[in-house]
Amino acid sequence: MTVEENADSDAANGRPAAISPALLLMMLGRQVREKTDAELRNQGLSLRHLSALGHLAHQPGLSYSELARRDGITAQSMQSTLLQLQEIGAVERLTAPGRGRTADLQVTPSGQVLLDRGRAVLKAADQRLLDAIGNENADLIAQFALQALTAMNEWEPAQG
Repeated sequence: MTVEENADSDAANGRPAAISPALLLMMLGRQVREKTDAELRNQGLSLRHLSALGHLAHQPGLSYSELARRDGITAQSMQSTLLQLQEIGAVERLTAPGRGRTADLQVTPSGQVLLDRGRAVLKAADQRLLDAIGNENADLIAQFALQALTAMNEWEPAQG
């Protein structure tokens, strides 16, 4: 549903259009995600790659399970992501592989270059949003977004 379709549904009833904030945020999130993903692909990355690189750069040696938990994915998916990063030389494993062993993974210099490129993509996305809403609203939008994220994390949808 587009913003116009949402507005038209109320206008047809003779009432001023009421636009759902949740719907608007979902639409905005989808657009930001799709455009950011496309830009990251141009840099040889995905959002999952960028996240893993960022976590490992900040805290080297995190386990597959901990990285997966932070990204909200399975450990197997994170292993696949990290294998891709190892294959392109962005991450190196400092311990021998083996069942039950903790992987000591670290970002390589080329991984840091990729991470910097990915962060530049995110910074450009931030700037596009700020250009649209005004730099003076940056703190306000961040505050509202954090409040909403906190509330959403506490929300338990009804089972049915």
